[in-house]
Amino acid sequence: MDINVNKAELNRNIKKTYIRYAITTGVLLIIYWMALLLIQKGIMDNYTLRIVKQIGIFMIAALGLNLILGFTGQLTMGHAAFMSIGAYGSAVMTQNFNMPFAVSLVMGTVLSCIMAALIGYPILRLKGDYLAICTLGFGEIVKVIIQNIDYVGGARGMTSIPTKSSLLIIFLCVAGCYALLKNLLHSSKGRAIMSVREDEIAAEAMGINTTKYKMMAFIIGSGMAGLAGGLYAHFNTFIDPVTFNFSKSFELITYVVLGGMGSISGTVLGTSILIFLPESLRGLSDVLKENRMLIYAFLLVVMMIFRPDGILGSREITVKGIKTSIKKLLYKKNSSNKSDKSETKAGV
Repeated sequence: MDINVNKAELNRNIKKTYIRYAITTGVLLIIYWMALLLIQKGIMDNYTLRIVKQIGIFMIAALGLNLILGFTGQLTMGHAAFMSIGAYGSAVMTQNFNMPFAVSLVMGTVLSCIMAALIGYPILRLKGDYLAICTLGFGEIVKVIIQNIDYVGGARGMTSIPTKSSLLIIFLCVAGCYALLKNLLHSSKGRAIMSVREDEIAAEAMGINTTKYKMMAFIIGSGMAGLAGGLYAHFNTFIDPVTFNFSKSFELITYVVLGGMGSISGTVLGTSILIFLPESLRGLSDVLKENRMLIYAFLLVVMMIFRPDGILGSREITVKGIKTSIKKLLYKKNSSNKSDKSETKAGV
């Protein structure tokens, strides 16, 4: 009897999983179809399309950082360094060795993962501020090394990189990274990763190899940054060491914190808002346009005061959550209408 009940429960869970994946895939396809429709109708011009591509690229890097910072609880401040490794690795493969774009993109991602594995084991033994300082130092070391390699252009950077990062490729990469994180975090490995964030000592006491799971999160997150770097190199057609400096790492942290650490949906929202907002402020009057970055900073401060946990905190946007929100809104609307009618009758 218990076996039959367990089988039925397992079948229900599998069915729910397939339904969830089908809905997610459908939503993603609708978003892509709408973007294509806007481009064909001329509503989305080249400038807007460029912003959308930029959002997608940095969304991949921010998702990787959220895995390390938000879900594993490891403060890293050199995430842009892995973007630079992926960008230069991919650009060299395409430009100097005439490799296909897909191969060069994979090579840049793998190179970032290898570098993360090499430095991850020693530095992930550190915690808190010490880990942040080490990763910050690593980012500066990578920048200085690239500046002194003439083969990749040195301080001048690399120019005339082939334009390969189309909207479809970026969209597929974003969807793939999103699905990878969703599957990872809903698995036993994902629960082990999140246990490190909650209480590393307790996790070790329960027999969880915290070093292994910190390394896993660090390598996957850095690989995603490398993928984003490769896409950026073939999107911007020019890269230099300063492109991926500390400021870029700080921007990525801001995307994660604003959206909500430990929320994949929050990272998507945070990245979209923080990239689109400065560009939208360009359309203001000349006085406001000159101070648009000041307005941008002010809005961020206000956001952090009223929503210190970010837009979503650690929550996720789900189909079930959207349905619940709609029902609550409809219930409030109906209850307010009923109260208005009762007040009218009482007045009569």
